[in-house]
Amino acid sequence: MKILLINECSNLHTTLAKGLRQLGHDVTTLSGGNGWRNYPRDISLVRQNASHLDGVRYLAQLYTLLPRLRHYDVVQVTNPIMFDVRAERQFFIYNFLRRHNGSIFLGAFGTDHYWVKTCSECSVLRYSDHNIGNQLRTNRDAIIDRREWLGTAKERLNQHIAATCDGIIPCLYEYWACYQPLFPEKTRFIPLPIEVSQIAGTFSQTYEKIKVFIGIDQERNEYKGTDIMLKAAEDLQKKYPERMLLKKAVSVPFAEYQHLMDDCDIILDQLYSYTPAMNALLAMSKGIVVVGGGEPESYDLIGEQELRPIVNVQPSYDSVYHELEQLILHPERIPELKRQSVEYVRRHHDYIKVAQQYEQFYIEKNRKA
Repeated sequence: MKILLINECSNLHTTLAKGLRQLGHDVTTLSGGNGWRNYPRDISLVRQNASHLDGVRYLAQLYTLLPRLRHYDVVQVTNPIMFDVRAERQFFIYNFLRRHNGSIFLGAFGTDHYWVKTCSECSVLRYSDHNIGNQLRTNRDAIIDRREWLGTAKERLNQHIAATCDGIIPCLYEYWACYQPLFPEKTRFIPLPIEVSQIAGTFSQTYEKIKVFIGIDQERNEYKGTDIMLKAAEDLQKKYPERMLLKKAVSVPFAEYQHLMDDCDIILDQLYSYTPAMNALLAMSKGIVVVGGGEPESYDLIGEQELRPIVNVQPSYDSVYHELEQLILHPERIPELKRQSVEYVRRHHDYIKVAQQYEQFYIEKNRKA
């Protein structure tokens, strides 16, 4: 098949493209690199800033590019906002893509209308980027998301794409919980794709210092709970300076991010998530223990009854502090958690296995079959 993957989200499309190519498909990736992360892509379309002049330049490049975005068997977008222009302009672009290609797939990979609406209603998820129990979160990013995705052109665009696309693919349990009840016939959960590292199956049993890693996106620090996780880690570093070393990566490109985490034992990631996302899974593939989101629902969705590699935390400072302290005080737990982490990724997230699931869904939903 000839496949076009539009936009990028935490290296998902880049890794998926590698898997699909291994299966013999002709794959093109188009994105702006996901900002400062600068992920690789085949076609680069970057908006440099928010000025009107640069917007005109970007839109001219996009319209010039459109004729090249035809005659694909599959087009997949990571989000209803496919390009860096206003939602009102993207109705035309989406309809053009649908008219001139085979099947269209919507990735439920992050913030969109259905995610914000479901979380804001506080009835499906116990906690999320937008709610803790029945209380809406009031941090700046959550407020902005609700303002942008509820009762706006972004909402209408998302509704239009969800209603007319051929398939919707959530990558986390929580996104699946938002879409599946509304679009059961076209929603298919598929795990995130990860290139599994070739590493030894055994790990050190002793640790001079436990190395704890945290990645900090300064633009989403509070939204993702990094502020709370960082405070807990810094307090434990002060309490156990002889046992623990804290490493931080602050808004660095993806290649540098990977390098900084490589020799670490533990990663703190995604306080408000039920499911490990790309950064956590990448760490797990390297034998790094994740302290973050690993709720029972996420294991149930993939049918995993044996492995429990993720040190699950509730969305609070006390929970993060307690679970991380237990690992510092009981490092004998770490080798088995590392082993399970690698096995979990191999079992459920190997990029070839995941690409095969995408391939099967594409074939099932092919409008021209």
